[in-house]
Amino acid sequence: MDGFPHKQFAKPAFQKVNDHVWDIPTTFKKGMRVPARIIASKPLLDQMDLMVFDQLTNVATLPGIIDYSFCMPDGHSGYGFSIGGVAAMDTEKGVISPGGIGFDINCGVRMVKTNLTFAEVRPKIRQLTDLLFQRVPAGVGSSGFVKLNASQFRTLVEEGARWAVAQGYGWEEDLALTEEEGCIAGADQEKISNRAIQRGLNQIGTLGSGNHYLEIQVVKEENIADPAIAKRMGIFPEQVVVMFHCGSRGFGHQVATDYLELFLSVMERKYKIQILDRELACAPFQSKEGQDYFAAMKGGINMSFANRQTILHRIRECFSATFNRPAEEMGLRQVYDVAHNTAKLEDHIVQGKKQRVLMHRKGATRAFGPGRKEIPPVYRDIGQPVLIGGSMETGSYLLLGTEGAEKLTFASTCHGSGRTMSRTQARRQWHGQKLQEDMEKRGIYVRTTSFPGLAEEAGGAYKDIDEVIQTADRAGISKSVVRLGPVANVKG
Repeated sequence: MDGFPHKQFAKPAFQKVNDHVWDIPTTFKKGMRVPARIIASKPLLDQMDLMVFDQLTNVATLPGIIDYSFCMPDGHSGYGFSIGGVAAMDTEKGVISPGGIGFDINCGVRMVKTNLTFAEVRPKIRQLTDLLFQRVPAGVGSSGFVKLNASQFRTLVEEGARWAVAQGYGWEEDLALTEEEGCIAGADQEKISNRAIQRGLNQIGTLGSGNHYLEIQVVKEENIADPAIAKRMGIFPEQVVVMFHCGSRGFGHQVATDYLELFLSVMERKYKIQILDRELACAPFQSKEGQDYFAAMKGGINMSFANRQTILHRIRECFSATFNRPAEEMGLRQVYDVAHNTAKLEDHIVQGKKQRVLMHRKGATRAFGPGRKEIPPVYRDIGQPVLIGGSMETGSYLLLGTEGAEKLTFASTCHGSGRTMSRTQARRQWHGQKLQEDMEKRGIYVRTTSFPGLAEEAGGAYKDIDEVIQTADRAGISKSVVRLGPVANVKG
């Protein structure tokens, strides 16, 4: 696991709120300003490593935190915040922390539907997947087909997916179906180092490695939880859809690294902030350093939107080349694009009053319920689409955000199934080539750049995605629409 596995962590005495909500009181650890709250079934709670609770309660000590330090059902230990960590900060008294956002800024998921059935696609599934593997580079250090100089890339980080569409990489309607319409306002390339620019400028249109993937999926009638909503969203039985998961690659990593180093140098000396874990390095949100990072981090968000937009363009090209038909004719239209690792200013009800807060979501998905202006008009009356990727062996989900999430978790839900073991453990337990062969026997064709990397992503290294989704649904923080089964996968 990330962090300090050699340390001994205490198990809290949880206060059970209900079957899916558990609190850790402020008496658990000196300095906690708010309680910690975990959204989990009892089995999921029992699966969480003790470091999760240590990180969760460390976050509860940060200046300006509001109400609770949250952990979502897929929670596991990470850097600073746990993966699945959520915290709302007071914009005047609170801090901003890269550890609460993550190194892979705006790691997120995009879903694309088609009007094709699996019967139509099955005969060419290998050909299609091989072409996707060729045209959407994956793996550590991969470079994309979009060649930019530093000046062009600096423009991209301020314009996001809009830049990509303007270059011909996508359709205007894609932007309306992307969180923040594919470009968060306020990104400032001048706050980003040359080192970060150099690391990012060749990575547009690439998946990367780790848990990033491009997956062809099929809708089975028995897996449609809400037929009326599914039909409304253009989802039907035996339909082929595509879901892919990636972020800001080395660019986002460098932005986070640069500002973590800066925050460590000024946090105690200049702002007298003391923290329990150096991985929670932070600065007052309203400070020059805090605002500079906020503007640079937004550049990471926009780079990631542009990256996923460009990948969508390549996916459409691959379908067209494989089936010799225009993408429009095959209905390759975006369902939605959601961000995971972000900090954003949002309006929420705090103690009965509307308040603008700084939302840290680390491995967590925004889940606004019906009526919020941030939701595209086409979905505004039903809630924000939520895309949850499971492991490559199991399945993924399309859900909707809820009013319950707005009340319980500052409109946040899980982002995946969540790991149950380290990557090192997974490599010891599975062999990538054997795993690939076994998956193909089960009807899942996989292309990968790394067999050790494939072993790290074995389904057994993750929690039960169905248990995670059921928990989110029963807790009221998102509503299941359909489960999506994998039939082909491109892995880094």
